[in-house]
Amino acid sequence: MGLGLWLRTGLLMAFLTGLLMAIGYVLGSETGMLFAFMFALFMNFFSYWYSDRIVLTWYKARIVEEEEAPELYEIVRGLAQEAGIPTPRIAIVPTDIPNAFATGRNPEHAVVAVTQGLLRILNRDELEGVIAHELSHIKNRDVLIQTLAAVMAGAIIMVARWAGWMLWLGGFGGRDRDESAGGALGAILLIVLAPIAAMLIQMAISRAREYLADETGAKISGKPWALARALEKIEYYVSRKPLKDGNPATAHMFIVNPFKGVSFAELFSTHPPTYKRIERLRRIAENMGIAF
Repeated sequence: MGLGLWLRTGLLMAFLTGLLMAIGYVLGSETGMLFAFMFALFMNFFSYWYSDRIVLTWYKARIVEEEEAPELYEIVRGLAQEAGIPTPRIAIVPTDIPNAFATGRNPEHAVVAVTQGLLRILNRDELEGVIAHELSHIKNRDVLIQTLAAVMAGAIIMVARWAGWMLWLGGFGGRDRDESAGGALGAILLIVLAPIAAMLIQMAISRAREYLADETGAKISGKPWALARALEKIEYYVSRKPLKDGNPATAHMFIVNPFKGVSFAELFSTHPPTYKRIERLRRIAENMGIAF
């Protein structure tokens, strides 16, 4: 793992630790801060080792064996060999909304997840384009920071919502007037901090990583036009039926933001506009001497 990735990962974990300690102080002074620090250490450790399982669980994704999806395994194995990385495990997400993502802490512990809807609407060439894009995130070592960011932002949002419920139910009323007012103000600040988690994700995972994955994927598959067509199809379906049941903190992990049309999720959007990605793929195809 390169120095840049270690630095980004460390900064992300440090931010979560500091934020949770601040939350603990607001809710319980020094004692609360100590408990928050211990919780943050646990979250950092747990997120690093098990964040991929958490994300898969959020979407009820199931790891499939080769006999269940032989063609999909054939595609993934061939493209992984072309990319020079180990063949990742494959998971299928039980939703008709077409999309895909990769997760895991490194290429040796990676998973490529595709939805049932994606398998239904794409032909083999287009599916190869999407899989190559996701393998590019694994090859470029994007998956660790993407997965950690999703889990950590989700934790921040959960705590902010919990604080909001405490405020609504009068959970800060057991102390004297000044402390109660301070606790209520702190809870309001915590609710506001949830969008800051989204800003962190935008800083940690730049849009350039999506462009890079498109370019690398196009070279791995040799079919930039197929990825472009797949992006058009996914964008079409997602714009008409965005995902409602998932976690907006994971939006950056998908090949196309699945929460389009959900205003809160726009805070988490790190994807360049699809038409710009297609334009870049067109230029990549021209440079490769391939008809688009």
